[in-house]
Amino acid sequence: MQENDVSGAEEILKRRPSTHTVLYSDGAVEGEFRTKSFTTLAGVPTTRTTISEYGHRLTIDLSQAYFSSRLATERQRIRSAVQEGEVICDMFCGVGPFPIALAERASWILACDKNPSAIHLLRENLLTNHTRNVLPMLGDARRLGELFPCTFDRVLMNLPMIAADFLPVADQITKPGGTIHLYALQEEEGEYRERIGSVLPGCTINERFLRSYSAGRWHAVYDIKKGQAGTNFVP
Repeated sequence: MQENDVSGAEEILKRRPSTHTVLYSDGAVEGEFRTKSFTTLAGVPTTRTTISEYGHRLTIDLSQAYFSSRLATERQRIRSAVQEGEVICDMFCGVGPFPIALAERASWILACDKNPSAIHLLRENLLTNHTRNVLPMLGDARRLGELFPCTFDRVLMNLPMIAADFLPVADQITKPGGTIHLYALQEEEGEYRERIGSVLPGCTINERFLRSYSAGRWHAVYDIKKGQAGTNFVP
């Protein structure tokens, strides 16, 4: 809820029998793992629940690992772009909504996150959805290039606050001609185009508006097609 309204929370539980908890967010997303703290206004005192997204079941814990249902349509857009047999890397996978959505089309997916709670929930979600071609990796995405000598057809970078800092790593692990999806928060159209071009010269860029985030700031995705010759970026 947007307001600390106990009576309103109890009314929600009465009107929605499937709802077991009503929470009030105590503040904004914070910390390295982008989590929030909550107050239980009504119902079961928990931040853990299971949701359904386009036929998949996802267990989430809002106080332990970041999750946004607002990207559900975006995940389906990426799924429709994936070609059969692609090898994919999700550099900041969270509880696994992207890997699970894409797994049916991909050959295999590397799902990386630095948050132990996120990887724990990812493993649960892989079991729940009988997904066998996703490899969870607990670790820092900066080390992907040294830990995995292979390269990927498609790389996802859904860490909007700082994902652009990892572009050199994404360049390193993406095949020539491969695709990188960079998610970013921005205040101006095309804010990251120059930065992307400096790391991946010769690439093609398609920018898309996703949603408003705050006053004068919005969530965007840059679909980046890497040049066939590669880039060999040197910082």
